[in-house]
Amino acid sequence: MNGQWTQVTSRDGGTFRAWTTLPPEGSGPGLVLLQEIFGVNASMRALAERYAEEGYVVMVPDLFWRLEPDVDLGYEGADMAKALDLYDRFDVDLAIDDIAQTLAALRAHPSQRGKVGAVGWCLGGRLAYLAAARTDIDCAIGYYAVGLENVLNEADTIRCPLMLHFPAEDKWCDAAARERIAQALAGKPGVELYTYPGCDHAFASAARPQYDKPAAMMAYSRTLAMLRRVLGPIYDFNALWEEHCYHEFVTRNPHDVMPTMVAQPYVNHIPTMTGGVGHDELKRFYTHHFVHSNPADTRLIPISRTIGSDRVVDEFIFCCTHDREIDWLLPGLAPTGKYFEVPMLAVICFRGAKLYNEHIYWDQASVLAQIGAIDPTGLPIAGIASAKKLLDETLPSNTLMPAWQTSEGKPF
Repeated sequence: MNGQWTQVTSRDGGTFRAWTTLPPEGSGPGLVLLQEIFGVNASMRALAERYAEEGYVVMVPDLFWRLEPDVDLGYEGADMAKALDLYDRFDVDLAIDDIAQTLAALRAHPSQRGKVGAVGWCLGGRLAYLAAARTDIDCAIGYYAVGLENVLNEADTIRCPLMLHFPAEDKWCDAAARERIAQALAGKPGVELYTYPGCDHAFASAARPQYDKPAAMMAYSRTLAMLRRVLGPIYDFNALWEEHCYHEFVTRNPHDVMPTMVAQPYVNHIPTMTGGVGHDELKRFYTHHFVHSNPADTRLIPISRTIGSDRVVDEFIFCCTHDREIDWLLPGLAPTGKYFEVPMLAVICFRGAKLYNEHIYWDQASVLAQIGAIDPTGLPIAGIASAKKLLDETLPSNTLMPAWQTSEGKPF
């Protein structure tokens, strides 16, 4: 981690610390992260590092300093009991003053550029909402905020974009409370509310048993979408992805591929589970099993590309002659000399200006049928026809569905 503690002066003359991290570029928009009831612990510091990777100058203020400075708690036993005690004695109004001072300190930081936002969890989620109502922050995002139903009278003073993430099974903010919150915020411009079915309080915390990775990933993407839209920074994901692909398929040089990615990236070719997790495994994969295992006539036919706040979704047709063992696509199968085409979908996630992960999908059965590894007779396998129809939608549909004939002439 590149973080360090910095001092912030309170309005009443005291001082408290804020964990501060800088983006790889050295400067960027500002982001205040607001703690749970466990203080600025390892999880909060890890989040600071993650958001710094996304391009933000991050501060995580120690909001318990008036009760006890430098609180750093775990989630079980005596630590949980202490956290709840601190929460019971916590002065929210003074905390908002401290957040305002943190915002001022962040705006004065030599590395901070442009606007400033806040993201908070649990207690911090409530504080993010109140910061939106009481300070000049540019946007605020709260995860499983507690007690919002008791401060809805402040909704009318919110003037900045606000996003709230609610787990559906959260006993600290049940369905009735969520309905009251939704009604109070209905019609306000820039407000986004999301509910995550089956999830409980702390669903976005990887260190907690309630962690729900799919929901956490979705919430994180939504959070980044608001941060990018309001604060920036905006990266040219199209150019970054093009550069990565150029080194994969043109220069075929893993030493050029790896610098386009974060320090510990991962790649997963879903049908064959090939790729790697972490720098060393992935560089080994690229060096010995990918860049030089693609046939000489490999060609990608682009179909569509969708660029979002943190990822690119690329639709294309992969074409080549099976003139060598293609470890990542057809592992263990000797060359057949047969040409094939297969539609592929790549979902590429970025952290800041670097690739973080790739998920690549295709229909393996269609590939195996085209190279003669399986007999598609009597099976719903399209083969090369799936690629041809992707290019020409007028080609017949439902040719693999015998029951299609039975609906001819029936009302619909």
